Amino acid sequence: MLSNVDGINAVKFTRNIIESHVGKKNPKSCDLGPLFDQNRGVFVSLHTFPDFKLRGCIGIPEPVMPLKNALASAAKSATKDPRFNKLEANEIEKIVIEVTILTKPEIILVNSPREYKYKVKIGRDGLIVEQGFFKGLLLPQVAVEQNWDPEEFLSNTCMKAGLLPDAWLDAQTKIYKFEGQIFSEVKPKGQIREKTIDGSCY
Repeated sequence: MLSNVDGINAVKFTRNIIESHVGKKNPKSCDLGPLFDQNRGVFVSLHTFPDFKLRGCIGIPEPVMPLKNALASAAKSATKDPRFNKLEANEIEKIVIEVTILTKPEIILVNSPREYKYKVKIGRDGLIVEQGFFKGLLLPQVAVEQNWDPEEFLSNTCMKAGLLPDAWLDAQTKIYKFEGQIFSEVKPKGQIREKTIDGSCY
């Protein structure tokens, strides 16, 4: 778990990277704690303000690099999420930055695929579905935002992977779960707070 100070530093660092990347400038030096040298998975989400529509969301699910490097990589990639137009410099002051720090994904072990829906907890778990070269991920907050039950969450994660909705029932499909800790700006460059999965702030 990140402390509130670490969460604030993570968001400030991410904004610094985004502003320097889009503005083609060198990022300001940041004084980050030792936690940022630990390997962690992370997602960076950009939302428009004040309507909070998604503007970009890219992440590194596995803890394959130090947190500061993962944040920097995800931040740069989120500015050019292929689902949206590339983020322009004049949008910087109009976006809210959200960072989700992930626990290491763990495979869900079952005797039968039908047991998956009983081992997924909405409001806590994010999901990764993997089958061969197909792989898809949905963050924990997505299921809450969409009001999905576990079966719907599994089906939608399968579709995110490019598979059929019922691919989670295939014995060849691997399903992983993880948790996320969310820190977000309340408004552009504004106060940074930890968010619960339902979107409310502490």
